[in-house]
Amino acid sequence: MVDVGAKTETSRVARAKGHIRMAPATFALIKSGSAKKGDVLGIARIAAIQAAKRCADLIPLCHPIALTRVAAELTLDARRHRVTIAVTAETFGRTGVEMEALTAVSVGLLTIYDMCKAADRGMIIEDIRLLEKAGGKSGHWTANETEKIG
Repeated sequence: MVDVGAKTETSRVARAKGHIRMAPATFALIKSGSAKKGDVLGIARIAAIQAAKRCADLIPLCHPIALTRVAAELTLDARRHRVTIAVTAETFGRTGVEMEALTAVSVGLLTIYDMCKAADRGMIIEDIRLLEKAGGKSGHWTANETEKIG
């Protein structure tokens, strides 16, 4: 791991998002809340938050971070038959929370896949990316609007 002991503690925030596309019938199951495994969106939200908290256990060289906030927002896009998850992770510390936000998005989307795979094995997880990070020595960064996907 990188030594962060000499770094200044600052407020740090990261936002990430990703999508999962599916068949119209699978989208309808999620939207209606009638998936066999239960509340897909609610469980995916909890899975995302839990994943952010366990990031250092999953990514070998990540520092364990005391998160002060993790928010996961799931939205339905009926036109594209997809679910988008956007995660904001925050801490006050010596290292950023980009990996926590990205891990949360990934696990949230994988949870949707797991809960709906019996209905649709062809779902596509796509466009997982960091949108913004703030805090620390490198300051504020946002994805270029021309680079943003979806």
